Amino acid sequence: MELQYSNKKKQKEIIDKSKNQNSICFDCDSSILINGDNFVGLALMLEKFKGKIDLIYIDPPFNTNSYLYISSDRRNSVSSSKDSIVAYSDKMKREEYLEFLRERLILMHELLSEKGSIYLHIDYKVGHYVKIIMDEIFGEKNFINDITRIKSNPKNFYRKAYGNEKDVILFYAKKNGENIWNDIKIPLENEEIISRFNKVDANGRRYTTIPLHAPGETTNGETGKPWRDIPVPKGRHWRTNPEEFDKLDSAGKIKWSSTGNPRIKKYADEHRGKKIQDVWKFKDPQNPKYPTEKNEKMIEQIVLQSSSEGSIVLDCFAGSGTTLKCAYKNGRQWIGIDNSKSSIEVIVNNNIGDNYNRYDI
Repeated sequence: MELQYSNKKKQKEIIDKSKNQNSICFDCDSSILINGDNFVGLALMLEKFKGKIDLIYIDPPFNTNSYLYISSDRRNSVSSSKDSIVAYSDKMKREEYLEFLRERLILMHELLSEKGSIYLHIDYKVGHYVKIIMDEIFGEKNFINDITRIKSNPKNFYRKAYGNEKDVILFYAKKNGENIWNDIKIPLENEEIISRFNKVDANGRRYTTIPLHAPGETTNGETGKPWRDIPVPKGRHWRTNPEEFDKLDSAGKIKWSSTGNPRIKKYADEHRGKKIQDVWKFKDPQNPKYPTEKNEKMIEQIVLQSSSEGSIVLDCFAGSGTTLKCAYKNGRQWIGIDNSKSSIEVIVNNNIGDNYNRYDI
């Protein structure tokens, strides 16, 4: 399936266009900050960084048909005043915007490593178009998640529509199944701990109990044999080699009922956390340093989940530099690109470390 529109170029045209740029001798051992058009920046990177970027997070303009401003006190404003500075323009025709984004996504696909991933943050008004474009470039089989991000408090406007408190993050791999995935967990909420671990031992530790067995029969092997003369229930098998149950029992981690039924104790303070789902509640900063600044905890979660120490992380719509900051904090090399001088000013005053080189193109 392809999205058709009047000004859509062939992929070869875009790749050929990227080759017609002057070269820059990038220092590959340090992080990189580029001030300039990100198509040019991405094109210049291809020579040394093709297939080397493990993670891309981008928050491109949402094509809101407006200008975004920074006021003199550096607080976000979407309406101009006498002392306002234009951060960037977000005014394009729909087809122009889609091709603007598509050209850059094609170059990003070239830059991604075989174990790389891309997270594209987009508005609900254009996200469905962008999803089709990403399917074309990255392949439908490499689509992993459509993440809903709760961005704000509920709206109470008076137009005839539901309030909008979310946007979308599209998550793709270069090669699904080979992408870096650290399977990080998040802590249980206090209410979840109380609900799920509803027993308390003599030391005040919360716990729950689970059966020693799990669904599915084992016809051969230790997990299908009786333990302490207790047969495996029909259609079940022991969760582990029964020898491990002896160790758990010695450690006081098996609870015996009055009828002699054993169950494994699971303590709340030993719980590794819960799997992250596809609805995220990360609200935007109330006093952003840059109009499009996103929640730092959200970006850090992405960095920790889909890159490794030493990975190169790219954000070519760098904005406030939050992606770069999170990459630096967690031992990743970063590359940031933005065309806005206001953005670059905010980035260099962010906590992005000292080991980077700046290039103006």
